[in-house]
Amino acid sequence: MELKLIEKQEDALRFLLTGVSPAFANALRRLMIAQVPTMAIEDVIVIENTSVMYDEILSHRLGLIPLTTDLDAYVLPEECECKSDLGCSRCRVSFTLEAETKEQTRTVYSEELKSENPSVRPVSEKIPIVKLAPGHKIRLEAYAKLGRGQDHAKWQPVSACAYKFLPKITIDLQKCDACRECVKFCPKKILDIKDSKLTVINETECALCMDCVKHCPKKPAPIKVEWDPMSFVFYVESTGSMPPERIVREAAKLLSAKASLISKQIRSSAAKS
Repeated sequence: MELKLIEKQEDALRFLLTGVSPAFANALRRLMIAQVPTMAIEDVIVIENTSVMYDEILSHRLGLIPLTTDLDAYVLPEECECKSDLGCSRCRVSFTLEAETKEQTRTVYSEELKSENPSVRPVSEKIPIVKLAPGHKIRLEAYAKLGRGQDHAKWQPVSACAYKFLPKITIDLQKCDACRECVKFCPKKILDIKDSKLTVINETECALCMDCVKHCPKKPAPIKVEWDPMSFVFYVESTGSMPPERIVREAAKLLSAKASLISKQIRSSAAKS
């Protein structure tokens, strides 16, 4: 197995994973979506709310605000020794929100959520929470906890996580007359004519749509699009809760732990039989 970085942005990552089966690739993808824990607001105590928004809807909106996550400082509630409903300093982060307006209508944004831990805060300061009319006021306390995407989508660390097979494009230059039909119909614009020859600009960008083959006037087409069944191009986009490379690492750790557990159970069953 080998991993090669293709492109890295602040909250997005593209990498090539080779030497693994589709089952392995899909397991890694599912773990990134559903198993890697992140922080999200779970409990809200509304002290005062004179806005037009019901307490339940307000709490729901707070829960959907992505929060930065420090996996090294906190543990999952079920793993914490406190066993408290509202948690302790090891398994929860408390927030307060106090907002009011007297004369003008205004929007309350996520920047007004005050966290007890600066390392756990809203990913963006400009997420609208509620609009207050003159004379309206909100006071509340909120508690964020680690959770998994399999329990609720608010705990998913990724906004996008997908993979595709690594494309393999071959061109029979003796049969190709560089008519440009495949270049015209390629949606990813990865084909071009250089020195009167059809060339591939960036093979990994191919969407495997086969449009170049379908629209080629020659049959059989001199261009052949295949894929490597043991190589995958991954795209991982974080919600901002943690860097995408950390999400990949945590998913890999979880996959390794699950594989070790299964292996141990198989050995135990074999020894009993």
